[in-house]
Amino acid sequence: MIPANLTHYIETEIIPRYEKFDKAHNLSHVQAVIGESLSLAKQYGVNENMAYTIAAYHDTGLCHDRATHHLISGEILKQDAALRQWFNEKEIETMKEAVEDHRASTGHEPRSIYGRIVAEADRVIDPTITLRRTVQYGLKQQPEADKEWHYQRFHQHLMDKYAPGGYLKLWFPESKNAERLKELQKIIADETLLKNTFDQLFAEENL
Repeated sequence: MIPANLTHYIETEIIPRYEKFDKAHNLSHVQAVIGESLSLAKQYGVNENMAYTIAAYHDTGLCHDRATHHLISGEILKQDAALRQWFNEKEIETMKEAVEDHRASTGHEPRSIYGRIVAEADRVIDPTITLRRTVQYGLKQQPEADKEWHYQRFHQHLMDKYAPGGYLKLWFPESKNAERLKELQKIIADETLLKNTFDQLFAEENL
């Protein structure tokens, strides 16, 4: 059972920060990552308090920038003196490393099971949500670009990250993400379906 005072702190001081982030990293995203992290923590018998806290802090570095947000997030967690009420220094360091390791494009395997859990939870692959988030991110970065530019960026990102051989790595082969990734790859492989899906999402996001 996660201590009530820890959940109160996280829910009042940390999670509200996501209200200021883009649609792909908003409150619903952090809540989904927390939920999946806790599910995996229970499944693998690890410290749920740590898994919960890691998930809550994993994207807080977006207050600075996207490129280094995973590193900034780790520092934010480590420097938060309030966390010493619930965790010792070794646990803090493990959580910091896990937050640093959550990013899909990080060039190394997570250093602990906690890093693998938050990385897997952060993937939360749902074809519709993943495709919409990809459109949303492009619009946030280049709102003035034309539709064709956005489609090319959308297509390239999906190929680089989610297509077979892409940089996305799943750390728990039996997770829900494995099946969902196969579904997403079928869409990516069908150029007509992918373009039609993009057109619909792009129109909805520009209402």
